[in-house]
Amino acid sequence: MGYVGSYIWSLRRRVGSRPLLVPGAHVLLVDEAGRGLLQRRADLGVWEVPAGSCEEGTTFVSTAVAELAEETGLSVEERDLVPFASLSDPAVNVVEYPNGDVVHAFTICFVAHRWTGELVLEPEEVTDAAFFDLADLPTPMHRPTEIVLGLYRDFTADGRFRAR
Repeated sequence: MGYVGSYIWSLRRRVGSRPLLVPGAHVLLVDEAGRGLLQRRADLGVWEVPAGSCEEGTTFVSTAVAELAEETGLSVEERDLVPFASLSDPAVNVVEYPNGDVVHAFTICFVAHRWTGELVLEPEEVTDAAFFDLADLPTPMHRPTEIVLGLYRDFTADGRFRAR
């Protein structure tokens, strides 16, 4: 969908740039070599996992599916998404956008090892994307993504869902 016309866009027209509390999802795709898909944000220029905000009438899972498809052109089945963490810590999951808008995101983090499609980027949101060794990440990295990747490493060690 993109930003214009989205639920967040409609709220911004009423409340301006004041902080919004927003549910959303992060999606980490991990290939057979153990590399994770990262994309570079068009607005902030930082690397992140695909992520986005929920729209009215959606769930965390449907948001993960929709945001991944919108930003990367890749499709994942809901049944292939494994939740591994939640991230709501305001010390790391508050984002101020270049236009002054502020969002405190409350996200569920998913990992998937299966998907279909070809990587086709949404140019208004993403300028580059590639699979990277999770021990050798590009910079600059979006701070929430650094935390999400750390939560994923912890999850792979013991299979326990994490909340931060």
